[in-house]
Amino acid sequence: MTLKSNQLKMELLLLLLCVSAAAERLPSSSSLVTRRDRSDPFLLPPVQHEDLEVVACSPANEMDMMALDGEHVWHADFIQGKGVVTMPHFLVHPDFPGFYERAEKREKFCKDNLKTLRLEMKDIPDPLDPPSSLLYPAHHAVLGEKNVLVCHVSGFCPAPVQVSWMKNGQEVTSGSSLTIPLPSRTSSFTQISRLDFIVQFGDVYSCSVDHQALRKPLTRTWEFQVEAPPGPGDGPAVLCAVGVMVGLLGAATGAFFMVKGMQLIGPS
Repeated sequence: MTLKSNQLKMELLLLLLCVSAAAERLPSSSSLVTRRDRSDPFLLPPVQHEDLEVVACSPANEMDMMALDGEHVWHADFIQGKGVVTMPHFLVHPDFPGFYERAEKREKFCKDNLKTLRLEMKDIPDPLDPPSSLLYPAHHAVLGEKNVLVCHVSGFCPAPVQVSWMKNGQEVTSGSSLTIPLPSRTSSFTQISRLDFIVQFGDVYSCSVDHQALRKPLTRTWEFQVEAPPGPGDGPAVLCAVGVMVGLLGAATGAFFMVKGMQLIGPS
């Protein structure tokens, strides 16, 4: 799903997408973010988990997604006409019966109110926060084996970012993916791009992030590093240290038995 940067920004709205938004960040799109934070002792007994639901729309795009403890777990794919579970395959996936149908109704409500909201919020300045990024392999890199490079982009507003991959200076056009924007507690967003690759010596990969708050793309690089073997001088040094320790232990043992022998003989 492609989301236009100047049309999508998600913030906390509790009723009818308007009243509480006046004092908060809201874009030229409309959004409904329902955050059930159960850590407030005045509402419910504190627990350890938080779930998040986001409904957003612009004239050209829609988004309906769910997260648990900051992890994206489900979203509606309006192009394919179905819900998509994004949890890892090794976890037991819960059922989401009726969620896609509900998402369609919420998107219609969102778009029905979009024109009014854009008029009401037209004088609110757009926040502009640049992203930061990290690039790292998902698993320990082993030469010749398959792996996944993770480009973690966070702290930006509005959403989304554009992410591109390069290998040895050439654009990578396949094998990559990009998550939908995930809101955070700080009213910024996070997106994660992944690239499947095979670890090869000498290959240099880069992840470039573009956003309207940046003057130029933010680029991180990664290259397989061979762990250096012990230097040629390390072996003799280790052997010397072991020899000294053995010598000291031998001397101490000899002194012990010498004293014992003198005690058994007694004074002459």
